[in-house]
Amino acid sequence: MRVAIVGGGMGGLTLARILHRHGIDAVVYERDASRSARPQGGSLDLHPESGQRALAEAGLAGGFRSAARPEGEEHRILDPAGRTLVHHRPSPGSFSGRPEIDRSVLRDLLLDSLPGGTVAWQRQLVAATPRSVGGFELTFADGHRAGCDVLVGADGARSVVRPLLTDARLSHVATVVELGISDAERRHPDIAELVGPGNFWCIGVNRVLSAQRLGDGSIRVGISLRADDRPLAHYRSRRALLDLFDGWHPRLTALVEASDSPPLPRRIETMPTDARWAHRPGLTLVGDAAHLMPPVGEGANQAMLDAAELAAALAADPTDPDAAIRAYEEAMFARIQPIAEMCARVQAMMLSPTAADDIVRFFTPRPAEPASAG
Repeated sequence: MRVAIVGGGMGGLTLARILHRHGIDAVVYERDASRSARPQGGSLDLHPESGQRALAEAGLAGGFRSAARPEGEEHRILDPAGRTLVHHRPSPGSFSGRPEIDRSVLRDLLLDSLPGGTVAWQRQLVAATPRSVGGFELTFADGHRAGCDVLVGADGARSVVRPLLTDARLSHVATVVELGISDAERRHPDIAELVGPGNFWCIGVNRVLSAQRLGDGSIRVGISLRADDRPLAHYRSRRALLDLFDGWHPRLTALVEASDSPPLPRRIETMPTDARWAHRPGLTLVGDAAHLMPPVGEGANQAMLDAAELAAALAADPTDPDAAIRAYEEAMFARIQPIAEMCARVQAMMLSPTAADDIVRFFTPRPAEPASAG
């Protein structure tokens, strides 16, 4: 069984690693030229029931604990006047919750666990053609060709593999602008103190200003806005970004003023929450290619769990990959739909006119109900 995985993100690499542990060879085709070809983004909070479970099945739980930052789970939420609405402090050094790990660090952990040659760099898939004997013939942008018995699309939001299974359309639900502040403790100690060791949100009307501390001491700043028709180029102006927060406390807008990287705007798109497809032999999807959701903390976790469950199904009976894929897909569809619906609700809530009140209620523990007598 020759397995081709298109996409070297968290889902694709986790799948390759777990298959390797079961003695099943796979090749990961990645369009980037190398692991350092582009930034990997901020940090992830890995959930025990999904991302951490997948790493345990990959035999990388120890490596994760060595690299993760439990203190990164601290979460501060403020209003535009700078008043604290929520301040979650994790137990010092505890891994019982959802510790943070930088995306680049996690990706390196997965890459370093794979045998040499598993990842074929600079391989951008342009076509996958069914073969008469089963499987697919793959064609890449540089003219390279390869064959496989099982093709797994792990190639993200703009998946090239997805259209082979479904014509699900993407919906534009938000716009996000990313900026960065390097060496924050030394260069901007007041901002570093404001953000803290983890995640920081300031919730306004129809917009969120966020910040996230990374393991290298930098701060990743994000601006989340409701979807609109403005061209992305509009949000490349720092002045236009500051105008969005007119009247906000200066120590909050300092996050934008202090950034030393150019604004990077992008559209946030999602698939329908009930997206599914009819089974097709030798072909399936994991992660954002299968169920693109708003970025509210589930995407990478569910991608890694997809990978773990697909790998387990293929390893249970490698002589019948189609039965394994069918079983994986049915379980994944049932698992993902309520999670996708929850993510859609959270995304809408965070960018609503009443977001501050809604978020406080969301993060405030409900009092325990009194025990009934008898």
